[in-house]
Amino acid sequence: MGKLDSILIVGCGNMGGAMLRGWLAAGSDPARFTVVDPLLAEVPTGVTLLRELPQGNFDGVLLGVKPQGFAEVAAVLAPRIDRSVLVLSMLAGIELAGLAKALPQARGWVRIMPNLAAALGKSPMALAGREVDQALQDEVSMLLAPLGAPEWIDEVQFDLATALVGSGPAFVYRFIDALAAGGAALGFTPEQAERLALAMVEGAAELARQSAHSPAELARMVASPGGTTEAGLKVLDADQALERLASATLRAARDRGAELAAFAAAPKDS
Repeated sequence: MGKLDSILIVGCGNMGGAMLRGWLAAGSDPARFTVVDPLLAEVPTGVTLLRELPQGNFDGVLLGVKPQGFAEVAAVLAPRIDRSVLVLSMLAGIELAGLAKALPQARGWVRIMPNLAAALGKSPMALAGREVDQALQDEVSMLLAPLGAPEWIDEVQFDLATALVGSGPAFVYRFIDALAAGGAALGFTPEQAERLALAMVEGAAELARQSAHSPAELARMVASPGGTTEAGLKVLDADQALERLASATLRAARDRGAELAAFAAAPKDS
């Protein structure tokens, strides 16, 4: 289980809830987790639910509140954190320097960018740390491994990771929806088109994950010269249309993340 044996989750909304479900589905002891959330109706059996921050000690504190509520939570949390406690944060726009300033006595600080597939153990997770040595990196990776694939990055890449990992599922869903809409427009019922599109994407993603070939090579393997796949790929590849669209989409999401981070870091009027 590693040294991070007791986890306090402060704010357990959609993402925190997905992570909690993922841990429990992977076999973690529910007693390992304490949730502090003033609005949450219930938590899984065995998990402790509190309305206010407790006085007890925890190995790790996972912050899942809204970024605008961070200062208030940090002010209450700071006296309860010492050098034995690791701070993990899912807060968009709150950088490591901000975490360290607000919670200065912590063992270390880690930013996490997962997505909702954590509930299924299928989420990529971008991680960036401050005062996190290799041993502590290994502890954090072990903690998060049941939720998917941890990937340590430099914090300067975090806005891009947010765009790809955090926002990325929405872009995939939109593409699935577009494929289904195209199928319906050409003759399938909407229900048939959606079922077929979903099943196709699920199978294609799993094959790409398991294959020794790159996605680009897999596409070439599917496309016979002069065949149906090649005809469709010519539309996607014309003037690098799909590549340019994906790049522009990620850039817009990344740049918005940077704007939000700058806003969060800006001094507020008293």
